Amino acid sequence: PEDCAVFQCRGCRAVLGDSLHLCAQEERRLGLLVCLRVTRDVTCEEPQLIGLEGALLGCTFNALSCRSCGLTVGFVLYSAFSDLAYLRGFFCFFKDSILCYLLKNQMIIEASKVKFPALSLKE
Repeated sequence: PEDCAVFQCRGCRAVLGDSLHLCAQEERRLGLLVCLRVTRDVTCEEPQLIGLEGALLGCTFNALSCRSCGLTVGFVLYSAFSDLAYLRGFFCFFKDSILCYLLKNQMIIEASKVKFPALSLKE
């Protein structure tokens, strides 16, 4: 419970998920929080998109958006090269698009400034 947080949309503060379903924290290129489950306030958009630049170049994914305000908050990877393959099928939130409500401190902080215990899907 000390490290528990609720993930909120940066645009409207709708609850998108929580740290109990956090699978990984990826800092390298994408700045992601990777979750196994999300709330009903997250919409998985159709159709699938293809990354044309950056870290998702050549990857196929569905964008995740906030049901309340429409802000794009992340993606679900469908196909990827081997370096990102471990993210397929998980809900990947962009840290820049979400806020964290820390339960212990009862305060809201930018997700990019929060460090959760080390978790890695690669292992």
